Amino acid sequence: MKPAIAYIRVSTEEQATEGVSLNAQRARVEAWCVVNDFQLAGVFVDAGISGKRADNRPELQNALTAVTKTKGVLVVYSLSRLARSTKDTITISERLNRAGADLVSLSEKIDTTSAAGKMVFQMLAVLAEFERNQISERTKAAMSHMREQGRFLGEVPFGYDLRADGETLIENPGELETIALIKSLREKGYSLQGIAKELHALNISTKRGKLWAPQTVSNVLNRSA
Repeated sequence: MKPAIAYIRVSTEEQATEGVSLNAQRARVEAWCVVNDFQLAGVFVDAGISGKRADNRPELQNALTAVTKTKGVLVVYSLSRLARSTKDTITISERLNRAGADLVSLSEKIDTTSAAGKMVFQMLAVLAEFERNQISERTKAAMSHMREQGRFLGEVPFGYDLRADGETLIENPGELETIALIKSLREKGYSLQGIAKELHALNISTKRGKLWAPQTVSNVLNRSA
């Protein structure tokens, strides 16, 4: 028998008013397992916890871990028990699909153990890709606009400081002198490790106040080039 993992959740208010108590949800899941010849291998319960976010429900995370390990089926009373946002639903469905696990939601009659039901995963995957593409397009457009305005994006490079406006760079004379020293030592044949040791001996630190490493020296040389 293929294993089934049940996840049930209810908040205090819903338990009293919506008629979907923990016991009622478990009974529905158990009945589905009997009818469809699945073994109920585990029941995970989040009681009195909001469904707004998936990452703050420990038993949901445990249920997902269990079902992905067994490549079984995650059974829920309804999608509203599983997640309250489209983003969380898509994230969960992608995780199950990658692991070769399935999802059954009894209220919506979603069952990806069937060929027709697997279309749900495909539809959610399309929605996820569409959402990622939209985010990428908006991010690129925003960054392009900021560059056109001369606004700085990214980590402040060694040799410069960020103005108080938080957008434009100004030269840091002391750090520019250090860059000149690094170039001079490199021209004299010093290795990256040797340059790092020289800077340490001169009590010169990186922009973050740390000791120089060969890779850090290399990064400064590459930027200045």
